[in-house]
Amino acid sequence: MAEMQPIRIAFFTLLLFLVGCGDPVKEQILQQTPITEQRVQQLAASLEADQVRNASLIKQYANKVGEIKPELQSLIDEFKKDATPQGPLYLSLVDRLNTVTTQPQMFESSQAVYDELLNIYQAADPVLFSDALSDPLNVLADMSDGMLPRVNSLSKSQSQQANNAQDFGTGEQLIGNPSYGQWQTGSNGMSFWAWYGMYSMMGDLFGSRRTYYGDWSQRRNYSYYNDYGRTRYSSPSQLKKQTQLDTRTKKSFASRGQKFQSPYSKNRAGGSSLSGKSKSAQTSANRFRSNTVKKSNFASKSTYSKNASFRNSSSNTSRGFRRGK
Repeated sequence: MAEMQPIRIAFFTLLLFLVGCGDPVKEQILQQTPITEQRVQQLAASLEADQVRNASLIKQYANKVGEIKPELQSLIDEFKKDATPQGPLYLSLVDRLNTVTTQPQMFESSQAVYDELLNIYQAADPVLFSDALSDPLNVLADMSDGMLPRVNSLSKSQSQQANNAQDFGTGEQLIGNPSYGQWQTGSNGMSFWAWYGMYSMMGDLFGSRRTYYGDWSQRRNYSYYNDYGRTRYSSPSQLKKQTQLDTRTKKSFASRGQKFQSPYSKNRAGGSSLSGKSKSAQTSANRFRSNTVKKSNFASKSTYSKNASFRNSSSNTSRGFRRGK
């Protein structure tokens, strides 16, 4: 982050000028920015010191899966990054923080900037971040063919039965999570999930079929990101893209006389032993769903302010503007 220092000095100089003009939100931004930066840096230190529970388990699970399935080592090594500051979930927080401090003009208002700073601050909480790591951790559990138990989640068969869900293959917990891939639209107008980089090996190694958004929306299973963490572990632009895709798919279904159910219309069953902060994030996700399809240049002011509404939770517990690949 040191290379950004000159830009941030200019950023804070501008904020100081605006604070002098009497904008109270910009004064809050000035105060919150170094606090959020410190929290993100402390999370990196916690990961490096092996002090984040599910990050530690990722290392253990990765080593065990590597022993029983050495042919998967390249993919396993990719998941081991999630236990470090080089993992996609952590890097997404860094990307989002860089966007706030170097490109504040990307946000529609100073309130949106402040809300994003607060969301990043909470997302970098080590206990909440540990909960968020349950998705890649449980992918490793599934790769072990049942030798390793899932963590913070029901078994695959139990959650499938509870949700009447379709099996979208090994790695399905990460579908829809912009830290690991993105929705692309084919020549037929249908959107499908495309993994980033090495994660595409999951389809090759496990014979997973292409996952289409319409099918996944109707029959997806539980995942931490989609059911608890989406509003906190996504940037405003990512949330906007998700809403746009949802709206476009709904119109496409309607044109064919078919009913479409948003993948975010209801929470799937399957989370267990999650922290109080994750449950607060779920409450925020419910609020977000009731305020979708709002338009703005970046993210709807009213919607994104709602996303940050859980930031003051006092309960205790467990990618960003660009991907970088």
